[in-house]
Amino acid sequence: MSVRSDLKTLLVHDGFKRLFTVRLISQSGDGMFQVGLATLYFFNPTNMTTASGVAAAFTVLLLPFTIVGPFVGPLLDRWSRQAVLFWGNTIRAILCVLLAVLMATGAGFVPVSVLALITLGINRFLLSALSAGLPHVVPREQLIMANSLVPTFGAVATVIGAALGFVINRLTPEGAVRDASCLAVAALLLLCAVWAASRIGYRELGPEGRVRVPLAKQIAAVLEDLWEGARYLALRGTPGHALVVMAVHRFLYGVNFIALLLISRNLLADPADADAGLAMFATLSGISLLGNGSAIVFTPLAHQRMTPAQWIVTCLGISMLSQVILIATPSLPWIAIAAVLMGLGVQGAKIAVDTIVQRDVVDSYRGRAFALYDMMYNAAFVGAAALAAVMLPDTGWSRGGFTVLVVLYLILATWYYVSNRKITGTPREVGS
Repeated sequence: MSVRSDLKTLLVHDGFKRLFTVRLISQSGDGMFQVGLATLYFFNPTNMTTASGVAAAFTVLLLPFTIVGPFVGPLLDRWSRQAVLFWGNTIRAILCVLLAVLMATGAGFVPVSVLALITLGINRFLLSALSAGLPHVVPREQLIMANSLVPTFGAVATVIGAALGFVINRLTPEGAVRDASCLAVAALLLLCAVWAASRIGYRELGPEGRVRVPLAKQIAAVLEDLWEGARYLALRGTPGHALVVMAVHRFLYGVNFIALLLISRNLLADPADADAGLAMFATLSGISLLGNGSAIVFTPLAHQRMTPAQWIVTCLGISMLSQVILIATPSLPWIAIAAVLMGLGVQGAKIAVDTIVQRDVVDSYRGRAFALYDMMYNAAFVGAAALAAVMLPDTGWSRGGFTVLVVLYLILATWYYVSNRKITGTPREVGS
C-alpha cells in the first residue's frame, strides 16, 4: 500500500486524526524552538570542532533527561494523557516566551540554557504520551501502519518547523531580536498544539484502570513503578528484548551521528569555514532523512512478508551495511549512501520496536514502558558520546572505529534473533 492510502486508512479514525494533529503541530514548534537556540554555543554544532567537544555537549544535553525523565514518565500511568499533552504544550509555550524575553534582553548563557533544557525535557515527556496514547485511537491490526507513518511525519514536521525558523531568522534584523524571533513564533505554534489537544477527550488516550494514590506517595512510588515496569517487560519477553535492541541500536547510531557531524565539519569541508561545515552537515542530515522517509514505505511492505522481530533483524543488517561502506572510503557519494541506509535501518527498527512494545504491553504498564524507553533512549546516546570521544579522531572518520561498529551490529542482530527464537516470538504470560 502507498503512503497516501495508508494515511487515508488511518485518518478515518477521528481520535487518530486529533492525536496526529497534536503531534504535527507540537513537533513543528519544537523544530522552530531548536533553531531559535542555534545562536547558543551549546546548541550550535558548528562550535563543536573536536570529538570530545561534541561528546561533552551531547552529554550535558541528554544526561539530565536520562536522570529526571523516569521520575515523570510513570505518571503517564496515573494521569490523563490528554491532560499531559494539553498542559505540557502550555508550559512549553510559556517557557518559549520567557526565553524570547531573556534572549532579547541579553540574559546570560546559564538562565537561557536551564530554561531550554527544561523545555526539551518536557518535549520528551510529550512524545512518550503521544506513543502511549496511539493504541487508543487506532485498531490493533493497524498499529504497524500507524507506527510507520506517525513518527516519520513527526520528524518531517520538525524539519519543516526548523526550516521555517531558519527563514524567520534570516529575515529578521541581526541582534537580540533575531535571537528571540523564532522562539516567539514557536510559542504561537505550541499554543496551536494546546488547542489541538483540547479537542481530544480527557479519557480518550487512557490510561485504563488508573492507579490513584496521594501526591506525596506518587514520588516515593516512582522507583518501585520503574522496577515493576522493568520486571514486567523482562518477564514478558518480546517487549523487553525490543527495548534492549532499541537502546543498543541507538547507542551505535549515536556514535555514527557524531562521526557524521565531525566528518561534515572537519573532513568534507574546510575546518576553518564553520558555515560550510554546517551546510555539509545539513545536506547529509537531509539525505539521511530520505532513508528515514523510505522506512514508512518499506516497513508496511516488509510486515506483509515477515514479523516485526524479523524486520528488526533485517534493519540491523541494513545499518551494518552502512558501516561497511564507511569502512571502505570517506568520499562524499559513499557517505551519502551510507547515511540513507543508516536512516532506513534506524527508523525501520524503531517502528517495529514501537509496535512490539505497544502490542505486547498491557495498558496499565504502557506508560512505564515508554518512560523506560525514553530513559534508555537518552542514556544510550550519552554512552555513545563517551565512546565517540575515545574512539573517533577529530575528522570523524576511522576505519578501525567503523569496523568495531560492524562487529557490534552483528552481535546485536545475532543475540536478538536467538533470544526471540527461544520464546517463539510471542510474549509470555505475566501474572498481576
